[in-house]
Amino acid sequence: MATAAPLIVPALKKHTATVIWAHGLGDSGAGWMPIAENFRRRGRFSECAFVFPNAPNIPVTVNFGMEMPGWYDITTFGDLAQAHDQPGILKSRDYFTSLIKAEIEKGIPSSRIVLGGFSQGGAISLFTGISCPDKLAGIFGLSSYLLLHNKIKDYVKSESANKNTPIFMGHGDVDPLVKHEWGLDTSKTLREMGWIVDFRTYKGLAHSADPKEIDDLQKYLEERLPPLS
Repeated sequence: MATAAPLIVPALKKHTATVIWAHGLGDSGAGWMPIAENFRRRGRFSECAFVFPNAPNIPVTVNFGMEMPGWYDITTFGDLAQAHDQPGILKSRDYFTSLIKAEIEKGIPSSRIVLGGFSQGGAISLFTGISCPDKLAGIFGLSSYLLLHNKIKDYVKSESANKNTPIFMGHGDVDPLVKHEWGLDTSKTLREMGWIVDFRTYKGLAHSADPKEIDDLQKYLEERLPPLS
């Protein structure tokens, strides 16, 4: 995948864990780095490196075919739960799997790696996480939804390595772009497939992140990636 190298906020102490955090459509890795920097200022996750990938520029149908950063094409905002660019999704899944493998090669156990993101980045993180052959510490999706849900069983083994990996999902109840019901339906589908999903609704939140949501995500990350020293 032709893309700029991920941006990295390194661990302050011995590197024992990694969070891979994917941005949404039209954004970049730099857009979410301030959250990791805020964690640093407050002395959180000192053993953890944060990896912020950059999506490649691709033609996006809803952008009149003009190129913009995206993990896969979106053909309509009318029903994101149906408009799926399968080749693009699978290409991005393979890319995120390679990022996980790169961390493992650095000596970070997969059980100390969390994968997640916002919107399109959250959607590809959920899809990659539940189909990943390596056991992860956690998976999260903010304002996101399940990709290829009609074919999901073709990509997720019944005995998935991450069947017992808790998933965190957060969603605003007035999101006009990625509808709250899509996130809720995703959580229900994942639970029916056997996953443990903590789905949080944030009142009055549109297609964005919320301080309370980030606080809840921080608690989730602290549970999944406790310091080892």
